This record gives sequence, C-alpha cells and structure tokens, in this order.
Amino acid sequence: MKLSEKIASRQAKVGIIGLGYVGLPLAIEFCKAGFCVTGFDVDKGKIEMLKEGKSYIKHIDVSLITGKISKKDTSGKNKKLFTPSYDFKKLAEMDCILVCVPTPLNRYREPDLSYVINTAKVIAQYLKRGQLVILESTTYPGTTDGEMRKVLETSGLIAGKDFLLAFSPEREDPNNKDYRTGTIPKVVGGYTRKCLETARALYDAIVMQTVPVSSTRVAEATKLLENIYRSVNIALVNELKVLFDKMDIDIWEVIEAAKTKPFGFQAFYPGPGLGGHCIPIDPFYLTWKAREYDFSTRFIELAGEINTSMPDFVVSVVVKALNDSKKHINGAKILLLGLSYKANVDDDRESPAYRLMRKLERMGARVCYNDPYVREI
Repeated sequence: MKLSEKIASRQAKVGIIGLGYVGLPLAIEFCKAGFCVTGFDVDKGKIEMLKEGKSYIKHIDVSLITGKISKKDTSGKNKKLFTPSYDFKKLAEMDCILVCVPTPLNRYREPDLSYVINTAKVIAQYLKRGQLVILESTTYPGTTDGEMRKVLETSGLIAGKDFLLAFSPEREDPNNKDYRTGTIPKVVGGYTRKCLETARALYDAIVMQTVPVSSTRVAEATKLLENIYRSVNIALVNELKVLFDKMDIDIWEVIEAAKTKPFGFQAFYPGPGLGGHCIPIDPFYLTWKAREYDFSTRFIELAGEINTSMPDFVVSVVVKALNDSKKHINGAKILLLGLSYKANVDDDRESPAYRLMRKLERMGARVCYNDPYVREI
C-alpha cells in the first residue's frame, strides 16, 4: 500500500521525536485523527511519566493520549493509539517521522544544530524505503535539504527517490486559549513535489489549513520571518518605552490609543526582555547564515541589542525607585513576581527574569521570586 493511501486510511504509523511543547501537542492531534503514534524522547523520565498518564507540561492534558484514545485492531480489540518510548529501534516501524528537537544557540550566539544532526544520525540507522521524514525544529534556510539530508543519505537511501523529506515549522504558542495545533495554519515545504504532496496530505489530516510552499528553504525562511517580525517590533516599543519614560509619557496609554486605528498598526508591548524558545534565538539563525552571503542583518542585530538591554533598564528603574525612598540597592529585599517567560506557563527558557535576578544580586540585593508555575529553579 502506498504511503498516501496509508495516510488517507489512517493506517500510517507516525513517530514523533522530541516530546516537548511542540511534540506532545502534535501527538495529541494525530491520535485524535485516528493515527497510531509513537512518541520518542531521550529523557527516560518523561517517557515513564507519560506511561503513568502524567504530564510534565502543565497546560497539556496528556490523558487525551495516554488513556482515552484507542481504536480496534485487526482482532477487534481496543488498542491505545499513543505509545511513549525511548527505544529508537522502533523508528524502523514508522511510516512518517517528525523531528521536534531543540535548536538553541551556543555560547557564541551561533546556531547549535547538534540535536538535529544527532537525531538525523539515529534516523539514518533505521531509515527504510518509502518513509517520510519531516523536520519541524526552527532553523536557517538550507538545513533540511542540506545538513539533514546529507546525514539521512548516509543510510544509502536517496532523498526524493527512496524516502521523502519535508520541512514544516512549528507554530506553537503555549497555553494560548484561542489557538491550538489543529487550528493554526501549517506551512509545508517539500524536497521534491512528491515530498510536498505527501507531507501536505499528512498534515491535512490534523489541521484546518495547510499552506504549501515551493521548497523546504521557503518554509524555513517563513518561520524566521514570523519571529524576526515580532523581535523587531518588540524592540521598537521597548526603545519607545525608555524614551517616553524620559518624556513623562505613558507608553501603555499611547499603545491603547494607537490600537484604535483599524488599519496599518498592530500592537506590541514593552517588557523586561525577551524569553521563550523562539524570539530570543531564531532571528540569530538568519543573522549567522547571512554571513555566508557577505550580508549584514542590521535590523535583526539592532533589535537584539535593544531587547537584551531591557533588563539593564529595569534595574536602573529599581535603583531610582529605591533611591527616591532613601534606600540602597545593596541589601534591599526584592521580590520578582513571575519567572516563566510568559504568563500562565511553566516554560522558563531564556526568561529575562533570570538576568534580572543575577544583575540585582550582583549589586547586593536579596532576591526572591514567586511563580506558581515554576516552583523550583
């Protein structure tokens, strides 16, 4: 049976590598659509928790896949659709493999593709003809049809001929009540036309709308544009926040008034810095790649400078407030309300609260924090 027919009949077995904020919601959607899903992760603790029906991400209800969703097998017995595993040999049994691993920056603020490359090496060990491999991790244009393809082809199989290869960027917004994986349009780019058609058919089964593009590179660039757009606009309002403070103008009132314009304006808001797995990191993937073309991404770099300087601005405001009350920063007791990078999630990756904490402590302050979603640092 062709893979497209397996997908249409929900007989295709889906493997998802990386069971975090992206992989788990994907697994839920595929199971809800009737697919048998195996979730892979190197963290055995996560796998054991999932086997016990427990969630390590507070806003994701894993009972949807660990206990409630099943379908009848060929013998007529109910079979659970979701299987968590750290046994990567089972990749050989999959028809479709989705890669949702981290793509951080290294200590020099350069792309760290080690998770993607190492995952590709593991897949290559078990890759078989006819399988579909899709990368969802945010990266610079050329990763899927370049570095990842070359590693996968060490198996002796050729992309586009022996196996299918595609890229579809994740668009998760943790704990967003208005949008979930199934309702967010999915951009899909394939290495070949057949790769695109098959990947699109797979996502058509779980999302309301797929957006096909001409190549994996266009799909990779789309994700970067989305996050660079946000980074630059956040930097703009952060800079205006600092300026308007000097001018004794309330930036929040200005934004609320500007929002009344029904066209040509989208509201962004200032903050103590950027956090999360996307905006503080992804733009610099393109900055790094642009150097190969002897091109300087000045907007991206300037936005990064402004956004990373915001914790210093917050510290200066704290120092001034203490000084106005005839108190010193050295020895002051300071409470940080909120540690995660956004409200009502337990994700503290790249949270500016950590930078604030370190800066205040270096100045002699005694810092505590409260966040019901992040109980331990």
